Amino acid sequence: MPSLNVFCLIVAGVVRATLPDPEFTLAWTHSVEKTRWEEIYRIDGNRLVLAEARVEGSGAGMEPPPGAQLRDGRWTWQPQSAHPELRLTESTFTRDYTLCANGRCADLGDRIGATAEGEIVTVRACAAGTPVGTSAGISVGTSVDTSPGGEQVRR
Repeated sequence: MPSLNVFCLIVAGVVRATLPDPEFTLAWTHSVEKTRWEEIYRIDGNRLVLAEARVEGSGAGMEPPPGAQLRDGRWTWQPQSAHPELRLTESTFTRDYTLCANGRCADLGDRIGATAEGEIVTVRACAAGTPVGTSAGISVGTSVDTSPGGEQVRR
């Protein structure tokens, strides 16, 4: 089995783009509080580990957990939770997600192209060299755990 060492960005079961780095930062602006939220993910086997989270404030479901530290105006903590995938929901009601890898940041839409309102973008670990435009072997519409720290990221 090939080593899983890059991130695949998948829409409707098709790989739209890859991030050629075993670590990336996902950032977005909270839809209610209008503050920035950042999460750093790393690949560990076939799972995505949420290594660090940072948020510029608290409120509306953004309360930092016990042990979080306030650094440079942001609450920071290390959840170390592991997930098989992330599911990001595209919405015209909020700014796009930002993905940073290999020192380069870009909006999610710039990386994957146009999607429909409410479209789910799945992020999974995959092997280097996975061709864009190929089937990712994902069933469209599968359910996921959306509990705190779960796989679906909400803005």
